[in-house]
Amino acid sequence: MMKLAEYAAHDATGLAALVAKREVTPMELARSAAAAITQTAKTLNAVVEVYEQRIDAVDARHLGSGPFHGVPTLIKDVFGHEAGTRIEFGSRLCRGMKVETSTAFLEGLKAAGFNILGRSAAPEYSMAATTESALYGNTSNPWRSGYSAGGSSGGAAAAVAAGVVPVAHGSDIGGSIRIPASWCGGVGLKPSRGRVSLAPVVDEPGFGYSKNLVQARTVRDVAAILDCVSMPQPGDPFIIPKPTEPYAKLAQRAPGKLRIGIVLDELVGVKIDPEVVAAVHATGKVLAGMGHSVDIARVDMGGAAVLDATTDLFFFGFDQRLDGYARRAGTKAGPDTLEPVMLSVYEHSHEITAARFFKAMVDLNVARRKLGAFYENHDIWLSPTTARVAEPWGTYNLSKPGVGWHNLAAELFAAPIQFTIPHNIMGTPAMSLPLAMHTNGLPIGVQIAGRPADEHTVLQLSTALEAAMPWRDRMPPLHVSKA
Repeated sequence: MMKLAEYAAHDATGLAALVAKREVTPMELARSAAAAITQTAKTLNAVVEVYEQRIDAVDARHLGSGPFHGVPTLIKDVFGHEAGTRIEFGSRLCRGMKVETSTAFLEGLKAAGFNILGRSAAPEYSMAATTESALYGNTSNPWRSGYSAGGSSGGAAAAVAAGVVPVAHGSDIGGSIRIPASWCGGVGLKPSRGRVSLAPVVDEPGFGYSKNLVQARTVRDVAAILDCVSMPQPGDPFIIPKPTEPYAKLAQRAPGKLRIGIVLDELVGVKIDPEVVAAVHATGKVLAGMGHSVDIARVDMGGAAVLDATTDLFFFGFDQRLDGYARRAGTKAGPDTLEPVMLSVYEHSHEITAARFFKAMVDLNVARRKLGAFYENHDIWLSPTTARVAEPWGTYNLSKPGVGWHNLAAELFAAPIQFTIPHNIMGTPAMSLPLAMHTNGLPIGVQIAGRPADEHTVLQLSTALEAAMPWRDRMPPLHVSKA
């Protein structure tokens, strides 16, 4: 088995190269990952299930032959799973429930050669900006014990930042890839609407707002994985333009001169940490030094009322969805199976009538038009990923006293998603990069977002920033190499 410090020093592309050169075997990598999971089980609590049969008994001949042959990874406890494995959505209501049908996304990861070793933690139904649950407990930020790793892909982000695995599955309906990337000091891209298929799911989770990809440490890993999973599937509602060359190749090229707009408006009224503002301005100066045009842009989304519309959109039919899960799992919705905030949502979601749902759709279409005006004069949106750095456990969790259906958006959603939700509304690609550190010792994420279907430009600019403002040598205190 590799020493954990050596194992964790490589990104997924680097580990795959070692396998290709026969310097290490997939089994050795699996054992290293398993040791890392065991080592961080109590300090991070990022992994909720390990597939033991894929460690000592892994057969490399049964792994995909793609560019990541033998590289260990994790699947999030949410949509995107493999038939026959457990999926519990971080909820006691779904305890022990099995996946009925594999997703195209999962099959893409397997074809790429990844060895999926287990499930990463997620909050109940991925409806929190933190990864804390009554089912599996709290996932810690690798940079500070007892602080949130973000949500909802917090288990994945914590595992990647701590060196447990080089990349891990994440999903994003309002910021759930980018928020954890920002708070844990990782890299996270939410792709364009339509880029990564949700097949064979028929209801397009979040009505097209939710997208799957990965938490990572390097831009090159994100680009290469996007190549592996951005394959249109039969029955997809629409197919968007795709470059003729691979993202991995395009990401290595310098972009042309871009018009970059810095967005620092308090879109839903949340004050921004001054050090976060400074990090964005510092990034803007670096980009201007590269020859890009950088200015301050004004953006209007429609204010905090937009969050109420997204809440109606996300939770329309939520009670029926949970009743279906309960039947599959042999349980029943109630205070013993749902956390207080989710129980309140369950009990009130039937109030979202069809008329109210369609009004939310109209309101969000209006917000989309307002936000889209930004791209009339700019190619790239530059902003904080989150208005604040990571905060202690209990700040955004689904058992927070005094929080329910009536104040869910204001109390739990507004602060973390102020700068991430616009790109779910627009369907635009947006990436969080760990470009700065706060004086309190926690990472600051800066968000780079592009036009619809323009992932390659976002990746090119991110690659340039990775070289100009490197983060690879930063290591959190709860890292596997420090045991």
